Amino acid sequence: MSLLSLAQALRVSFQNLTRPKNTEPLPWKGSRERAERYRASFALVHDEHGEEACIGCMLCEKICPSQIISVTQGPKAPSAATGKPRGWCTDFTLDLNACIICELCVQVCPADAIIMMRVQEKPGFAREDLLLTMEKLYANEKLAKLTWATPTKLQEMQDPKPKRPEPVAAAPAKDAAPIKDAAPAAGASSAKDAAPGAESAPAAGTTPSKDAEPAKEVPPVKETPPASDAAPAAGTEKPSDA
Repeated sequence: MSLLSLAQALRVSFQNLTRPKNTEPLPWKGSRERAERYRASFALVHDEHGEEACIGCMLCEKICPSQIISVTQGPKAPSAATGKPRGWCTDFTLDLNACIICELCVQVCPADAIIMMRVQEKPGFAREDLLLTMEKLYANEKLAKLTWATPTKLQEMQDPKPKRPEPVAAAPAKDAAPIKDAAPAAGASSAKDAAPGAESAPAAGTTPSKDAEPAKEVPPVKETPPASDAAPAAGTEKPSDA
C-alpha cells in the first residue's frame, strides 16, 4: 500500500510540472475593474438642484447596528431652489473603523442622500483618518466612483409596488333549486324507520294510541259449583222434610 500511495503522489507532481503557470506577480499590470457588488466606503451627494440632499431625518443613525453614525439635525428652512421648507443637516460623521458594510443606512434613506462607493478608502496612520466627517463625505462624491445601488432602487427591489388585481366579471345567477324537505332534527327519528319493538310504553294515566300493541286476552274465570248444605250446629234440630 505504501508503494501505491507513493506512485499516486509522484503522478500528481509530474502532472503539475507540465502545466502552464496561472499566477501573476505583484504588482498587477494595469488596473483591475471592481465587481459591481463591491462596497467599500460612503459618500454624501447633492440633489438635482445642487443642494445637499440630506434632510437630517436621522434614520441612518437609528438603524445602524454598530452605532457609528452621528447626525445633527438643523432647523427647517426654505430651499433656495424650490422655496419650500425642508430639513437640513448641520453635522454628519461616520466612523469607518467599526463599519460592517451592511448598507442599512443606504436602504432607509428617504432622500437618496447617502450612498456607498466602489473605491476603497485611503489608509492612514491613525484611527482618526478613517473617521469620515461631513466634508470628507461630500468630497467622496466628486473623487470616487459611486455604486448603482441608490436608496430608491434598493427599496423598490425589496418592496415592489403591488399590482392591482383585474376585476373579475360576475357569473350569471343560476335558477334557484327547489327547496327540499327539511331534515329531521338531530336525535329525532322517523316513525317509518323505527323498529317495531322500539316504541316506548305509554306513560301512566295515558291512553295508548291505536298503533300500540293490543293487550293480551285474559282467560275466563271458571264458575265454582254451589256449596253443599252446611251441617247444623251442635244443639240444633235438623229440620224435617215437609
